[in-house]
Amino acid sequence: MKRFKLSTEVLFSEDAINALYDVKDVNAVLITDKFMVDSGMADMILKKLSNCKSVSVFSEVIPDPPMDLIERGIAFLDDKDCDVVVALGGGSSIDAAKAIVYMARKIELELDPTSTKRMKLIALPTTSGTGSEVTQFAVVTDSKTGVKIPLIDESLMPDIAILDPELVKSAPPFITADTGMDVITHALEAYVSETASDCSDCLAEKALELAFEYLPRAYRNGYDIKARDKMHRASCLAGMAFSLVNLGLNHGIAHALGAIFHIPHGRANALVLPYVIAFNADVAREGAKHSNDSAKKYQKVARIVGLPASTPKVGVSNLIAEINRLLKYMDRPMCITECGVSLEEFEAQREEIIRRALADACTVANPRKVVAEDISKILDNIAK
Repeated sequence: MKRFKLSTEVLFSEDAINALYDVKDVNAVLITDKFMVDSGMADMILKKLSNCKSVSVFSEVIPDPPMDLIERGIAFLDDKDCDVVVALGGGSSIDAAKAIVYMARKIELELDPTSTKRMKLIALPTTSGTGSEVTQFAVVTDSKTGVKIPLIDESLMPDIAILDPELVKSAPPFITADTGMDVITHALEAYVSETASDCSDCLAEKALELAFEYLPRAYRNGYDIKARDKMHRASCLAGMAFSLVNLGLNHGIAHALGAIFHIPHGRANALVLPYVIAFNADVAREGAKHSNDSAKKYQKVARIVGLPASTPKVGVSNLIAEINRLLKYMDRPMCITECGVSLEEFEAQREEIIRRALADACTVANPRKVVAEDISKILDNIAK
């Protein structure tokens, strides 16, 4: 049985942020990071929340939010008698807010099973990449071991997502590039996922169409509001797609690279993406006469984004070439050493990367079954 459910209300386009004026007569908490406070972005949001009874700011979020931060956030909400949480920032801030609200709700029900109070969560992404504002996933980090812990539950989904291009126009080019490649990876992995459906496919296809057209424009000129708006929508659509059907090997490897070497998530995804596509399509295998379903889907993607794709093999080849061209245009790292990791460090962690990738919750949805040797060959390709 296939299932399609989207519970988050999405508000988008210019001035969408003004919907915050409708948050009235409640105790609100803004969850964000220090940069959002120092840059003045948090103050802009606080002004939009002027109709609340009270607004407090929890600005302790850091990349890869650890569990002890989540615990402090829960205590903060309790202290402020919070009714509404507004999450402002990139994936880390939104993931942290989702985890904090999720656990705070559970604690409330454990203390009082008859309670009808339900804290509301509003997400305002300031990058176009993670899609976290519409997914049932959040990733937190074990404070002691550094291992990333995926949380998966429908109740993690924000109640409202506000996609306003004004919030992303000041993102620097390298952030635009990394997060934009995250969008493309999300959509591609959802598209070929083992559990993909017609519903997820239509979301992924539109996300890819928008991302390939507008990412170069947003990278070239961050104040191109149309490009920013379209990339915000692409990120949201890709998030909806993978929230329905999971991801794949690409994210399994990227999670390991990020956890071990602290490579930004979108950058790690982009680094391995061409090689994961080649692995999944399996068109280079000696003696291969027939194309698998993934190769045919990649062929369709190539056509959607305007590339020649007369056969699956041609489509796959041109899609990989276009991704590499885009990475070079945006000056993205093409190998592990360009990410600031020495080959000695990389090789010392090879087995651990493979172990983590195989155990990752995303890898199970990969369309082609994976063994350790397959991952090792992909790692060979980025160790240049």
